[in-house]
Amino acid sequence: MQGDDMIEITLDDRALRAALDRLRSRVEDTGPAMHDIGQTLMERARRRFATSTGPDGQAWEPNAPATIAAYLGRYGGSYKKDGSLSKRGAARAAGKKPLIGESKQLQNIHYAAGRDWAEVGSSRIYAAIHQLGGQAGRGKSVTIPARPFLPVTQDGQWIGADDRAAILDILSRWIEGRPL
Repeated sequence: MQGDDMIEITLDDRALRAALDRLRSRVEDTGPAMHDIGQTLMERARRRFATSTGPDGQAWEPNAPATIAAYLGRYGGSYKKDGSLSKRGAARAAGKKPLIGESKQLQNIHYAAGRDWAEVGSSRIYAAIHQLGGQAGRGKSVTIPARPFLPVTQDGQWIGADDRAAILDILSRWIEGRPL
């Protein structure tokens, strides 16, 4: 429309402008949401040790017989004189979850976050072999199965729909101004 046919309407809504200003300031520093995302992913990674499942919900492979034998060898009373398992040893073997004896691994899962990023990881040198699997030991003669506890695959892709949903929920609450 041109000339006199044009109608101009100006909306001067201070409440709307204030709300948009608040949203703009929140988007400029997503730090609080990033801290919540980091903490949530760290807690979820730690929980995977108790459930023996990866971020995709898949159960971890059970311990190898040699791992069980080494574990039981640390405890007296696990074997009978004839070399067979005692009742106590059988109970210990049945209850031995993968990586549960790795308390240092569990304690060293941490997160860091900034204005627009969050990361979760472990400072333990053997964390990668547990996450990704591979060859280990003398001469790389032992195959360690992948038991992923962090929310990423080898190629850096998300593998857990639950982790993705948790992040989206945190971001939605943050954008809407609801408590994190």
